[in-house]
Amino acid sequence: MTIIETSGLTKYYGDLCAVDHLDLSVGNEIFGLLGPNGSGKTTTVLMLTTLLEPTGGSARICGYDTREEAREVRRQISYVPQEMAVDIKLTGRENVAFFAKLYGIPRRDEAVDRVLSMMDLSERADDLVRTYSGGMRRRLELAQALVHEPKVLFLDEPTIGLDVAARRKIWEHIRTLKSRGMTIFVTTHYMDEADHSCDRVAILDRGRVIAVDSPSALRARVGNDIISARVRGQIGDTFPEGITHLGERDNGEIVFSTDHGSEKVPVLFHWLEKRGVSVQSISVREPTLDDVFLSLVTQREEGHGFDDHKFRTMLRRR
Repeated sequence: MTIIETSGLTKYYGDLCAVDHLDLSVGNEIFGLLGPNGSGKTTTVLMLTTLLEPTGGSARICGYDTREEAREVRRQISYVPQEMAVDIKLTGRENVAFFAKLYGIPRRDEAVDRVLSMMDLSERADDLVRTYSGGMRRRLELAQALVHEPKVLFLDEPTIGLDVAARRKIWEHIRTLKSRGMTIFVTTHYMDEADHSCDRVAILDRGRVIAVDSPSALRARVGNDIISARVRGQIGDTFPEGITHLGERDNGEIVFSTDHGSEKVPVLFHWLEKRGVSVQSISVREPTLDDVFLSLVTQREEGHGFDDHKFRTMLRRR
């Protein structure tokens, strides 16, 4: 069943195209919209949550048009923005109760207790939020968003600025919500989080979706192994058979994809040295969504685009 559907969804800010003809279909799942800062993730969420008028195209949430039936859409959804949205001068309970009152929820006290317990905040519910940690404040925002029992939850960078333990805790709660039947639409630039927790992801680059699939299927696109190297010198544009150059990271790391990486590491090492390239370090590991993104963006910048059929054909031949 389709819960979120967009068709040609587009947003311009003056001459800048922030979201470019976005086509998505999301069911009952944890769906991740991935990409670097400035790729259009937040703009997409603002349009889907009726907070921003699209320039073109359309979107439907639970069957309701986000423009024509915005009020109905808002009854079905909740949205936790990237910026913290809690009042630190109130207690946790008072923050949630305020949202319960806005939604006109009957038996308000029970609803507030329920979501505070769900987010493991019962013991600190009557403490001022200014005493909460960053992770607790984020969980309080989730409690606020859940008090009216939405069908769809939008989360914009839900773990940004949190430590590793707090990030892990937030994702545990997200997975629990999905298991209870809620559709979760989350944006993040933490590829590792999406890799472990999302059922499917869409990778966004400069306002365009360049790939949509499960994390495992996307990782399979770049081969079985990744070779990472730090070098001095120009590596050129031709490489040994069976080794594909994916691109270069901002930190100077050169990334290659291959099968049987442990066998290809010495081959690549000696090949580079013969060409006068000094290899400072070289290693092999499993592919990540970061590698997928690097590969797709490199193809796009080189003007090749991404040919999904060609990629799948190549994988079958392997």
